[in-house]
Amino acid sequence: MSERRCPYCNQKFEPSRGHPEQAVCSERVCQQRRRSESRRQKLATDPEYRQVCRDSARKWRADHPGYWQQYRAAKPESVERNRAQQQQRDQRQRLLDLANNHSALDLKRSAAGVWLLGPGAENLANNNLASAQVFIVQGSIRKPPASEASCKQHPSGLPAALA
Repeated sequence: MSERRCPYCNQKFEPSRGHPEQAVCSERVCQQRRRSESRRQKLATDPEYRQVCRDSARKWRADHPGYWQQYRAAKPESVERNRAQQQQRDQRQRLLDLANNHSALDLKRSAAGVWLLGPGAENLANNNLASAQVFIVQGSIRKPPASEASCKQHPSGLPAALA
């Protein structure tokens, strides 16, 4: 038998005698990954398989009415985690919609542009509406303490801490 390398864990393995075409090792994690990728590919390319899966899920939901309400009532931490994840997905989608919106406004006549700084900024790579000069900073901005002297009291125009 020939020795092969698993594409997932990169470990050498001996193919099964019953399945000489085996391309993935027998480790549980690698087999799970192989099955999920195979299913994902089948869903993407086979409309009949996709419809069968859809019908199966509908049948299960019809046979188990109220399951998800009971599940959510029994597991509030799961509800909160899902809510937080959904908010992240919604924000990511809004950023994608913004990044791919090439016809919203004609900003070429304006000298101003927009820079988005923060955790969602890397998703705006395809935004080619205009160059940017205005900075939008996500997150809270700390207000300076009220006891600081105003800039007018310092000849340099800087607060005492920076002068």
